[in-house]
Amino acid sequence: MFEKIEGAEVRFMELEMLLSDPDTIRDREAYQKYVREHSALSKIVAIYRSYKNINEQIEESISLLKNEDPEIKELARDEIEELNLKKEDLEKQLRLLLIPKDEKDEKNVILEIRAGTGGDEAALFATDLFRMYSRYAENRNWKVEVLTHSPTGVGGLKEIVALIQGKGAYSSFKYESGTHRVQRVPVTEAQGRIHTSAVTVAVLPEAEEVELDIDPGEIKVDVYRSTGPGGQSVNTTDSAVRITHLPTGLVVTCQDEKSQFKNKSKAMKVLRARLLDNITMEQNQKRSAERKHQIGSGDRSERIRTYNFPQSRVTDHRIGLTLYKLEYILEGNIDEIISELTSHYQAQALQHAESAKSN
Repeated sequence: MFEKIEGAEVRFMELEMLLSDPDTIRDREAYQKYVREHSALSKIVAIYRSYKNINEQIEESISLLKNEDPEIKELARDEIEELNLKKEDLEKQLRLLLIPKDEKDEKNVILEIRAGTGGDEAALFATDLFRMYSRYAENRNWKVEVLTHSPTGVGGLKEIVALIQGKGAYSSFKYESGTHRVQRVPVTEAQGRIHTSAVTVAVLPEAEEVELDIDPGEIKVDVYRSTGPGGQSVNTTDSAVRITHLPTGLVVTCQDEKSQFKNKSKAMKVLRARLLDNITMEQNQKRSAERKHQIGSGDRSERIRTYNFPQSRVTDHRIGLTLYKLEYILEGNIDEIISELTSHYQAQALQHAESAKSN
């Protein structure tokens, strides 16, 4: 482990020299590349330097154990105990930083929310979830753009697909894929009985055109008139777009924009993300042995969370986390849940990596 970290520190110092070189500064492309690499290494180097400093302090304290003064010896023992705890914590941080990063973590996100069992109540909760995620994203100054949506007559959503743009969006949202269950008394329930409904969430990393080249001959594009709420363009122009990917049968529709071109562009974003997701899932299935240990697989059939309104309770079933502040969470304050999930899956990844190394 430490050979890798020492190599990272050497590279970090090389980059510091390169970034102060006038030739590098004049080369804008090279300069930006080195800045990104320097930034990526800065955290691990800072922790490693703290680790080395702690080791030096431990050695100094050990030398004090030879002192004849009992009080100095006792102080040295206490100091060594405290420093060893700090050392263990820094070692854990370094191991976590050395876990191979998910190359998709920095990507934008295609967020798909669909009402499941529960009729109108499920559609209303789909609206609540989209609002929760939108507020969470906006608190981070990430841009939320609705690509397509299907509203219901009672203010709910049968389906909504949105693009969330921001550095690290996928790393925050990737554990949200799955079935979200809600338990509450529906507005339409006259007798005050608690109903259970479900909403499915899919989180896909946005696929760039360079990552996934779609052959124009493999897609069929249909245009038709928009339906439902939408202003003067509804039922007057063929602005709605349906794209079918012929080899897979995947179909994406978009009618939110008045412009046919914009609808097609949005539909292609969604299609590209779904195709990349399919390819990733196929690759994971081929590596079945690895898949057992896959972190955050995003299986959308898995029931991951329950929102219980009568008890103001939110429970994440994967990690056994229960919080009694449902309204606060639905306002977009899901940082604690995401932090706990990230820590849990990082610990699993670290355990798997160490197990694989010992075998």
